[in-house]
Amino acid sequence: MTSPGRSTARRKPPHVLANAPFRKLWTAMSVCSLGDWLNLLALTALAGNLTAGQGYQSQSLAIGGVFVVKMLPAILLGPLAGAFADRFDRRLTMFGADLLRFALVLSIPLTDADYQWLLVATFLVECVNLFWVPAKDATVPNLVPKERLEEANQLNLLVTYGTAPVAALLFAVLSVAGDALGRLLPYFAERDTYLALVVNAVAYLISAFLIFTLRDIPARGAAAAAAPSVLRQIVEGWRFVGGDRLIRGLVIGMLGAFAAGGAVVGVAKIYVQELGGGDAAYGVVFGAVFVGMASGMFLGPRLLKELSRRRLFGLSITAAGLVLAAVAVIHNLVVVVLLTVMLGACAGISWIIGYTMIGLEVDDGLRGRTFSFLQSLARVTLLLVVAAAPVLAGLFGKREIRIGREPVYEFNGSHLVLLAGALLAIGVGLLALRHMDDRRGASIAADLLAAVRGVRPAPGDGAEPPHGVFVAFEGGEGSGKTTQSRLLAIWLRDQGFDVVQTREPGSTKVGMRLRAILLDAVHQGLSARSEALLYAADRAEHVEKVILPALYRGAMVISDRYVDSSLAYQGAGRALEQDDVAKINAWATGGLVPELTVLIDTPPAIGLTRLGGAADRIESEPLEFHERVRREFRALAAADPGRYVVVDGTLPQEEISRLIQDRVREILPDPVPQESEDVTGTMPAIRD
Repeated sequence: MTSPGRSTARRKPPHVLANAPFRKLWTAMSVCSLGDWLNLLALTALAGNLTAGQGYQSQSLAIGGVFVVKMLPAILLGPLAGAFADRFDRRLTMFGADLLRFALVLSIPLTDADYQWLLVATFLVECVNLFWVPAKDATVPNLVPKERLEEANQLNLLVTYGTAPVAALLFAVLSVAGDALGRLLPYFAERDTYLALVVNAVAYLISAFLIFTLRDIPARGAAAAAAPSVLRQIVEGWRFVGGDRLIRGLVIGMLGAFAAGGAVVGVAKIYVQELGGGDAAYGVVFGAVFVGMASGMFLGPRLLKELSRRRLFGLSITAAGLVLAAVAVIHNLVVVVLLTVMLGACAGISWIIGYTMIGLEVDDGLRGRTFSFLQSLARVTLLLVVAAAPVLAGLFGKREIRIGREPVYEFNGSHLVLLAGALLAIGVGLLALRHMDDRRGASIAADLLAAVRGVRPAPGDGAEPPHGVFVAFEGGEGSGKTTQSRLLAIWLRDQGFDVVQTREPGSTKVGMRLRAILLDAVHQGLSARSEALLYAADRAEHVEKVILPALYRGAMVISDRYVDSSLAYQGAGRALEQDDVAKINAWATGGLVPELTVLIDTPPAIGLTRLGGAADRIESEPLEFHERVRREFRALAAADPGRYVVVDGTLPQEEISRLIQDRVREILPDPVPQESEDVTGTMPAIRD
């Protein structure tokens, strides 16, 4: 019993693995994932071994063929497999798929298969795998509560990629064991890869047993529409991605990293062999990539937390390209393994940042389609690269660089592919920086050094100044500032200027939600400090997402309200400390100040009568509040006359527009626009 007046301690919710049905399914997934990675290593190694005596070109093409047949079913049969998972018993689907995979993989060592059956069996295994995966994905939401689904998906992702280095280590151990077994049993002398294939088959059999004993999987789930084809996902996704500069930079960077990684995967087996390593060394190099990726994902963003994420994304891809170039030209297996860890770390940093930024920047209604598009395009990119890489390596063959008659350096097809992948990664990394850099003109080296030291670079320190012109309109409720800001935007467009017309709050996706909170009359209990912080949050998004990008491209930015509104409304109106309000807004905006602030000075007694409809939370404040706001606006203008132009809001609309245009001409870039036909009479008065 608890004592009176003492709150009962809240019990920590049980871990998702405490759910017995999900734990059994997750165990089966872990075993299957281990088997899948072991399957990739064993089959590519076996393909290389079967064709080892047929020359460099034949061996390269044989390994490339395995990659092609492993990925081709996903493109051809993906939608069909997704529909199948929604129409048939999922437990039996996964159980039958595991048994088929067990039989197909085991058939390779039992029949002493040649290369042709190796390709056929690989293709069939991947076809069967296509039916297992969507059945598993559709089952997970039926085994865990909705509030634990994200945790479950994180665990699924962990075993999907986390078992790769385990499989690589296991493959290296089994390769060494296979060599030892070959000395005892002559049958295994030239078949050391068979031991890994047997273990791979057993992994699928264990998974089949676990799935068969899992009675909690519903026979059928809610019917879902068949997944669109991969090509359709790509077409629909590109329509969105192509129109957003940031997302376009992220996708290009991630696909470039994928392509460079595909080049490594495509020639890794034969490249390791050229360096004097066997199957065990191949497994070590393969595992080194994923050890590096895990390290990069976990440590990179933490060690360089003060570096701009956009810059870190492009720099990590560029660094991966430089490391890959070193891998291509250095002929030392130990050094190559160490460099491969670094390569994986750079790839891991770019991948985790890219996925995180897409999750943050893309609206929830488009996020799923964006990820689906990225995954589909990455699959196609990887297929094309791993198919082309061994072919290119085989066609190039082996070359020697000689001085006189003495060979001094060997450069073969695998080196060429790795160098091509390195150049691609470097180019894509630089392109991503160009698309996404949020500190143009600031020294990258200085920012990187500051991040290593744990120091945040000063805002705008060394950065190229914006080329555009920033004009803000201020004034009380009903002053006429919204109408005049729109008329000025029209006038500037008539002069041929690129104009961005915006407002506060609510000009970004986050801002629209904040505007609903700040102006909705329902939120009357919002505290003054909370209100000031919410306005500053909206302004930070506004500056980063709308104002600065427009200014850097040389546009004219016309904003309906800016920082001075917070100084007047929250500082004077809500009686907060002016210094506090000024500091949080200076931090939120990075110190960005308009070239000109237009104050439409209208007495509140007149302005409030111009409002129509229901009053919002600010408009419904008493007259005394609005009088304090007006006095503060006038005080701000008096303190900084060079930046302000004060216009009497009771004058006729056309005269107000003319006075504003006369003042704006003074700050416009050359050539100064000539006076154009008056357009103010065509615009109706708009509520401010």
